[in-house]
Amino acid sequence: MTIALGDLVLYMGALVILFLTPGPVWLALMARALSGGFGAAWPLAVGVAAGDILWPLVAVLGISWVLSIFDVFMAVLRWVACGVFIGMGLLLIRHAHRQISTDSRLTRPGVWPGFLAGLVAILGNPKAVLFYIGVLPGFFDLRAVTAPDITAIIAASVAIPLIGNLLLALCVGHVRAVITAPHTLARINVISGGLLILVGVVIPFT
Repeated sequence: MTIALGDLVLYMGALVILFLTPGPVWLALMARALSGGFGAAWPLAVGVAAGDILWPLVAVLGISWVLSIFDVFMAVLRWVACGVFIGMGLLLIRHAHRQISTDSRLTRPGVWPGFLAGLVAILGNPKAVLFYIGVLPGFFDLRAVTAPDITAIIAASVAIPLIGNLLLALCVGHVRAVITAPHTLARINVISGGLLILVGVVIPFT
């Protein structure tokens, strides 16, 4: 691979932080797990993972072509990534006490509806689009990526959210009341926001 291990580790850390930020998919997973157990929740997690294959692939291939024409665009993207992370972190901290809500379409029973709900959720999630299209290029030099590099990026993009979502589905029966409590949610948002700001500050120096 041509990408630096440190850049890949930093990217994986950003994925973990974004996963830890509560949102509608969290509640959809919890609702499905409570209503039908792990068997009802895993299709949604797999659907989200399928979408996580598409966005990084589009970002890497599309932006690599742009960078082959506009060399200075790489430096711009790195600062865009920095700004996006700091902005997301500040917004999380500012709205730390805001309650999250779920879309009832994500909780329809059945394996196929669960898979489609997860796929639609990730493909239409502005946070995911912003991250993969606007932030991912800030972690790597996409002018020099090879097939193994792309494979590693996509593998990380799929594995971390998938593992996190499956673990959440397994544990939901024990932690749902705690996670959705207003004071706990606010604490999670403040911590996640601070970590996002930290990643944004680190990006320009990697």
